[in-house]
Amino acid sequence: MTTLRLGDTAPDFTQDSTAGPISFHKWAGDSWVVLFSHPADFTPVCTTELGKTAALSGDFAKRGAKAIAVSVDPLDSHEKWISDINETQNTTVNFPILADADKKVATLYDMIHPNSLANATVRSVFIIDPKKVIRATITYPASTGRNFDEILRVIDSLQLTDNYKVATPVNWKDGDDVVIVPSIQDPAELAQRFPKGFKAVKPYLRMTPQPNK
Repeated sequence: MTTLRLGDTAPDFTQDSTAGPISFHKWAGDSWVVLFSHPADFTPVCTTELGKTAALSGDFAKRGAKAIAVSVDPLDSHEKWISDINETQNTTVNFPILADADKKVATLYDMIHPNSLANATVRSVFIIDPKKVIRATITYPASTGRNFDEILRVIDSLQLTDNYKVATPVNWKDGDDVVIVPSIQDPAELAQRFPKGFKAVKPYLRMTPQPNK
Protein backbone atom coordinates (compact mmCIF):
# COMPACT_ATOMS: atom_id res chain seq x y z
CA MET A 1 0.00 0.00 0.00
CA THR A 2 1.30 3.45 -0.94
CA THR A 3 1.73 5.90 1.92
CA LEU A 4 -0.22 9.11 1.42
CA ARG A 5 1.92 12.22 1.37
CA LEU A 6 1.29 15.94 1.48
CA GLY A 7 0.08 17.12 -1.91
CA ASP A 8 -1.55 13.79 -2.80
CA THR A 9 -5.23 13.65 -3.70
CA ALA A 10 -7.26 12.31 -0.78
CA PRO A 11 -8.66 8.93 -1.89
CA ASP A 12 -12.38 8.85 -2.55
CA PHE A 13 -14.56 6.18 -0.96
CA THR A 14 -18.14 5.26 -0.18
CA GLN A 15 -18.85 4.08 3.35
CA ASP A 16 -21.73 3.88 5.80
CA SER A 17 -21.90 6.44 8.60
CA THR A 18 -24.07 7.78 11.37
CA ALA A 19 -25.39 10.28 8.78
CA GLY A 20 -26.16 7.57 6.21
CA PRO A 21 -23.99 6.36 3.32
CA ILE A 22 -21.27 8.87 2.41
CA SER A 23 -19.52 9.29 -0.90
CA PHE A 24 -16.51 11.17 0.43
CA HIS A 25 -15.60 13.60 -2.37
CA LYS A 26 -19.26 14.46 -2.97
CA TRP A 27 -19.86 14.94 0.77
CA ALA A 28 -16.76 17.14 1.08
CA GLY A 29 -17.95 19.45 -1.70
CA ASP A 30 -16.13 22.78 -1.63
CA SER A 31 -15.24 22.55 2.06
CA TRP A 32 -12.01 21.94 3.89
CA VAL A 33 -12.23 18.59 5.64
CA VAL A 34 -10.73 17.20 8.83
CA LEU A 35 -10.82 13.40 8.53
CA PHE A 36 -9.71 11.79 11.79
CA SER A 37 -9.66 8.26 13.12
CA HIS A 38 -10.08 6.93 16.63
CA PRO A 39 -9.07 3.50 17.96
CA ALA A 40 -12.44 2.30 19.27
CA ASP A 41 -15.91 3.28 20.46
CA PHE A 42 -16.64 3.54 24.19
CA THR A 43 -13.07 4.55 25.00
CA PRO A 44 -12.34 7.47 27.30
CA VAL A 45 -9.95 9.60 25.24
CA CYS A 46 -12.01 9.28 22.06
CA THR A 47 -15.15 10.25 23.95
CA THR A 48 -13.55 13.55 24.97
CA GLU A 49 -12.19 14.14 21.45
CA LEU A 50 -15.49 13.67 19.65
CA GLY A 51 -17.23 15.82 22.24
CA LYS A 52 -14.70 18.60 21.66
CA THR A 53 -15.12 18.33 17.88
CA ALA A 54 -18.88 18.77 18.28
CA ALA A 55 -18.37 21.75 20.61
CA LEU A 56 -16.11 23.38 17.99
CA SER A 57 -18.64 23.02 15.16
CA GLY A 58 -19.01 26.79 14.88
CA ASP A 59 -15.23 27.22 14.68
CA PHE A 60 -15.03 24.67 11.88
CA ALA A 61 -17.94 26.29 10.01
CA LYS A 62 -16.33 29.72 10.28
CA ARG A 63 -13.34 28.31 8.38
CA GLY A 64 -15.44 26.56 5.75
CA ALA A 65 -14.37 23.22 7.22
CA LYS A 66 -16.20 20.00 8.08
CA ALA A 67 -15.19 17.20 10.43
CA ILE A 68 -15.69 13.50 9.79
CA ALA A 69 -14.53 10.72 12.12
CA VAL A 70 -13.78 7.08 11.37
CA SER A 71 -13.39 3.92 13.38
CA VAL A 72 -13.53 0.24 12.55
CA ASP A 73 -16.51 -0.34 14.83
CA PRO A 74 -19.96 -0.98 13.27
CA LEU A 75 -22.79 1.52 12.93
CA ASP A 76 -24.95 0.28 15.80
CA SER A 77 -21.98 0.68 18.17
CA HIS A 78 -21.42 4.27 16.97
CA GLU A 79 -25.05 5.16 17.52
CA LYS A 80 -25.05 3.87 21.11
CA TRP A 81 -21.73 5.60 21.82
CA ILE A 82 -22.99 8.97 20.56
CA SER A 83 -25.50 9.01 23.45
CA ASP A 84 -22.60 8.64 25.91
CA ILE A 85 -20.61 11.40 24.17
CA ASN A 86 -23.54 13.82 24.25
CA GLU A 87 -24.24 13.05 27.90
CA THR A 88 -20.71 13.14 29.29
CA GLN A 89 -19.33 15.99 27.15
CA ASN A 90 -22.48 18.15 27.35
CA THR A 91 -22.71 18.52 23.58
CA THR A 92 -24.49 17.17 20.52
CA VAL A 93 -22.46 15.17 18.01
CA ASN A 94 -23.31 16.88 14.73
CA PHE A 95 -20.81 15.37 12.29
CA PRO A 96 -20.64 11.92 10.68
CA ILE A 97 -18.77 8.98 12.16
CA LEU A 98 -17.84 6.47 9.48
CA ALA A 99 -18.62 2.86 10.32
CA ASP A 100 -15.53 1.29 8.78
CA ALA A 101 -16.07 -2.30 9.90
CA ASP A 102 -14.50 -3.67 6.71
CA LYS A 103 -11.49 -1.35 7.25
CA LYS A 104 -11.84 0.05 3.73
CA VAL A 105 -11.18 3.66 4.74
CA ALA A 106 -8.59 2.73 7.37
CA THR A 107 -6.65 0.81 4.73
CA LEU A 108 -6.94 3.52 2.06
CA TYR A 109 -5.55 6.09 4.50
CA ASP A 110 -3.02 3.76 6.22
CA MET A 111 -4.61 4.35 9.63
CA ILE A 112 -3.76 0.93 11.09
CA HIS A 113 -0.20 0.71 12.43
CA PRO A 114 0.32 -2.92 13.55
CA ASN A 115 3.34 -2.11 15.73
CA SER A 116 1.14 0.28 17.72
CA LEU A 117 -2.36 -1.22 17.61
CA ALA A 118 -2.86 -4.53 15.84
CA ASN A 119 -6.43 -4.17 14.58
CA ALA A 120 -7.52 -0.64 15.48
CA THR A 121 -6.81 2.73 13.94
CA VAL A 122 -4.30 5.08 15.51
CA ARG A 123 -5.22 8.75 15.99
CA SER A 124 -4.63 9.94 12.43
CA VAL A 125 -5.64 13.41 11.22
CA PHE A 126 -5.86 14.43 7.56
CA ILE A 127 -6.52 18.07 6.71
CA ILE A 128 -7.85 18.18 3.15
CA ASP A 129 -8.48 21.31 1.09
CA PRO A 130 -11.46 22.02 -1.23
CA LYS A 131 -9.51 20.60 -4.20
CA LYS A 132 -9.31 17.28 -2.29
CA VAL A 133 -5.55 17.69 -1.74
CA ILE A 134 -4.01 16.44 1.52
CA ARG A 135 -2.43 19.53 3.06
CA ALA A 136 -1.42 18.31 6.53
CA THR A 137 -1.27 15.07 8.48
CA ILE A 138 -0.83 14.51 12.21
CA THR A 139 -0.58 11.11 13.91
CA TYR A 140 -0.89 10.54 17.65
CA PRO A 141 -0.61 7.37 19.71
CA ALA A 142 -3.77 5.96 21.26
CA SER A 143 -2.80 7.24 24.71
CA THR A 144 -2.57 10.90 23.64
CA GLY A 145 -5.69 12.91 22.90
CA ARG A 146 -5.48 15.38 20.05
CA ASN A 147 -5.31 19.14 20.44
CA PHE A 148 -8.14 20.43 18.27
CA ASP A 149 -7.04 24.02 18.85
CA GLU A 150 -3.88 23.03 16.98
CA ILE A 151 -5.90 21.49 14.15
CA LEU A 152 -7.85 24.75 13.77
CA ARG A 153 -4.57 26.70 13.93
CA VAL A 154 -3.15 24.63 11.05
CA ILE A 155 -6.27 25.33 8.96
CA ASP A 156 -5.89 29.07 9.72
CA SER A 157 -2.26 28.94 8.61
CA LEU A 158 -3.02 27.02 5.41
CA GLN A 159 -5.83 29.34 4.43
CA LEU A 160 -3.74 32.44 5.15
CA THR A 161 -0.63 31.24 3.33
CA ASP A 162 -2.68 30.11 0.33
CA ASN A 163 -3.84 33.69 -0.19
CA TYR A 164 -0.77 35.73 0.76
CA LYS A 165 2.97 35.36 0.17
CA VAL A 166 3.65 34.63 3.83
CA ALA A 167 4.47 31.77 6.16
CA THR A 168 3.52 31.42 9.82
CA PRO A 169 6.28 31.28 12.44
CA VAL A 170 6.63 29.15 15.56
CA ASN A 171 3.56 29.15 17.85
CA TRP A 172 1.73 31.51 15.49
CA LYS A 173 -1.94 32.13 16.19
CA ASP A 174 -4.46 34.02 14.08
CA GLY A 175 -3.69 37.73 14.46
CA ASP A 176 0.03 37.37 15.17
CA ASP A 177 2.77 38.73 12.91
CA VAL A 178 3.80 36.51 10.01
CA VAL A 179 6.91 35.91 7.91
CA ILE A 180 7.33 37.22 4.36
CA VAL A 181 8.44 34.41 2.05
CA PRO A 182 12.12 34.79 1.02
CA SER A 183 11.32 34.66 -2.72
CA ILE A 184 9.90 38.20 -2.65
CA GLN A 185 12.81 40.64 -2.90
CA ASP A 186 11.58 43.40 -5.23
CA PRO A 187 10.98 46.59 -3.14
CA ALA A 188 7.98 47.62 -5.25
CA GLU A 189 6.32 44.22 -4.81
CA LEU A 190 7.06 44.28 -1.07
CA ALA A 191 5.45 47.70 -0.77
CA GLN A 192 2.43 46.62 -2.80
CA ARG A 193 1.86 43.32 -0.97
CA PHE A 194 2.66 44.54 2.52
CA PRO A 195 1.39 48.12 2.89
CA LYS A 196 1.65 47.86 6.70
CA GLY A 197 5.42 47.56 6.30
CA PHE A 198 7.76 44.95 7.72
CA LYS A 199 10.69 44.52 10.05
CA ALA A 200 13.82 42.86 8.64
CA VAL A 201 15.28 40.95 11.60
CA LYS A 202 17.68 39.37 9.10
CA PRO A 203 17.60 39.63 5.30
CA TYR A 204 15.85 36.24 5.22
CA LEU A 205 13.66 36.85 8.30
CA ARG A 206 11.15 39.62 7.69
CA MET A 207 8.16 40.02 9.98
CA THR A 208 4.96 41.78 8.95
CA PRO A 209 1.49 42.20 10.48
CA GLN A 210 -0.95 39.54 9.35
CA PRO A 211 -2.14 40.94 6.00
CA ASN A 212 -5.82 40.04 6.28
CA LYS A 213 -6.32 41.72 9.65
